[in-house]
Amino acid sequence: MKTIQESLLAEPKYNTAKRGRRKYTDEQDKRLKAILKEEKHKDRLFGPTHKQKLTNKQIHQKLADEGFEISSATINIALAGIRKRQKEVFIRQQYDLGDRLEYDLGDRLEYDFGEVFLDCGEGVKTYHMAVLSSPGGSFRWLYLYTNQKKAVFMDSHVRFFEMMGGSYHEIVYDNMRNVVSKFIGKNEKQLNDDLLKMSVYYGFKINVTNCFKANEKGHVEKSVDVVRNQIFVDTWSFNSIEDAQEYANSRLLKMNESSKMEEEKKHLKPYRPPLELAIVTEAKVNPSSLVSVDTVFYSVPEYLVGRWVVVKKYHNEVRAYAANEMVASHKRLFGNGKMQIDIYHYLNTLKKKPGALRNSVALKSIPRLKAVFDTYYSKQPRKFIDLFLENKELPIDEIITLFERETANKGEINALDIVKPISQVVVSARAFVANYTSLVNGGVR
Repeated sequence: MKTIQESLLAEPKYNTAKRGRRKYTDEQDKRLKAILKEEKHKDRLFGPTHKQKLTNKQIHQKLADEGFEISSATINIALAGIRKRQKEVFIRQQYDLGDRLEYDLGDRLEYDFGEVFLDCGEGVKTYHMAVLSSPGGSFRWLYLYTNQKKAVFMDSHVRFFEMMGGSYHEIVYDNMRNVVSKFIGKNEKQLNDDLLKMSVYYGFKINVTNCFKANEKGHVEKSVDVVRNQIFVDTWSFNSIEDAQEYANSRLLKMNESSKMEEEKKHLKPYRPPLELAIVTEAKVNPSSLVSVDTVFYSVPEYLVGRWVVVKKYHNEVRAYAANEMVASHKRLFGNGKMQIDIYHYLNTLKKKPGALRNSVALKSIPRLKAVFDTYYSKQPRKFIDLFLENKELPIDEIITLFERETANKGEINALDIVKPISQVVVSARAFVANYTSLVNGGVR
């Protein structure tokens, strides 16, 4: 009897030695391994220490979105030991928005740069994210660049203030070269002259963290990891950096839906027109109707040959002016002897010399248009030029579409065979941004 009582009162015992995992099927295991294989592919492209790795939580969400019924605990067990992350420590900051709502909103903006691996049509490269973060408004934003030079540092501020419709009372930076020109003694810092001028123009105070204390602006330090992880960890291939930025904008709008972004706009300092950031020079137009800017040649209208024009050089654009009127605008290139040619600048000369069109740099600079010309207009270049002149007020993309439609209607060509398809990711991003802008009163400028 005693033995029976002891057995009844004893703690229950379970034999777990041969117990298998519940709901973890072969199909789930196969998909998980496929995801990890994709991650290894990123490791080979970006390097083993890159920061665009999927987290366990994101992998679980990915499987859930695909219809797999599996718990996060099961995923964690399956992934245990695969990834080891050294977590950074940040100073946790709390912004009391109760009694100090007007003071906190619009008060503080934090700024930092971060790197991200992307393929923007030229293979995998390192791109740079200017990340701007509002602790009071609880939102983040980024702009993509090819470097971290002063020109893009300044440009990111101007773009952000233009988008927000005003500037903040204070901006916090670390000791980057674009902020601190040199250190004087142990604690004194000489700030960059251009940053000082911008702060005077927009009316914000410059706050620089102590050396090696980047966590004093912990919100933006964390923001670099957050935006990189939530935006580019699973999507990193685009047709161009412009497409990548459009995609990022759509994701940022989604991420910031629950923020106080729109409310904070009401508490910013008054709006100022965009600060002019161009370096202004003069250049003489050579016999080929080109001007040289930093060893790169840019076309201007042919009637300007032999004349001097004013050139405004931005970090990503070159503009030419004659008689106070902009006569040319080009995407800025870097490299010795490169050329940016606009075929519109040569139409009158080409009409007089149609035979020169076939091998002209102007035509070769537009591969889609060159393909149409070579296939259907090589023996009638004058007709090709006349069509251009008749529609010279249209943007070049519309001109190309017109050529494609003309030949397609004659059964000579299928326009879809020529038009380069736009990434579906970018199409969705553009639709999201357009819809958001139309719904939000006082939204993105």
